[in-house]
Amino acid sequence: MSTDRISDGHRLAQLLASELESGASADAFAVTDADPEVEPTPEGALAYRVRDTRGDESITTVYVQPDRARVEFRARPAAVADAAAAEELRVRPKAAEPPRTVVFVEDGAQVKRVLPAFEAALAAGD
Repeated sequence: MSTDRISDGHRLAQLLASELESGASADAFAVTDADPEVEPTPEGALAYRVRDTRGDESITTVYVQPDRARVEFRARPAAVADAAAAEELRVRPKAAEPPRTVVFVEDGAQVKRVLPAFEAALAAGD
């Protein structure tokens, strides 16, 4: 068993983008405005946006920090929070207008566990 743990924010964002573009729901999500050369910052640097392929609106924005990726969900913040919490991910509301939910991806194992939150956000258009 490997003790290596991926906790680099840039790499985590890359893994998440790959999962979104090639996973089971690949036809549902589009990664846009990607900056492959983004450098993580303590505040979080914009890595890319994710949109629902049924429309042009961005449903999430992904930021990279040195030790994690931060995903800000605009669509269905309460449902996203519930889905992420059920996967035991760190979640917090963001006081913004409109409200948002922030989900933290802190290691490689959490990349797949954040996917139900994306599915919850996608259900906003249903």
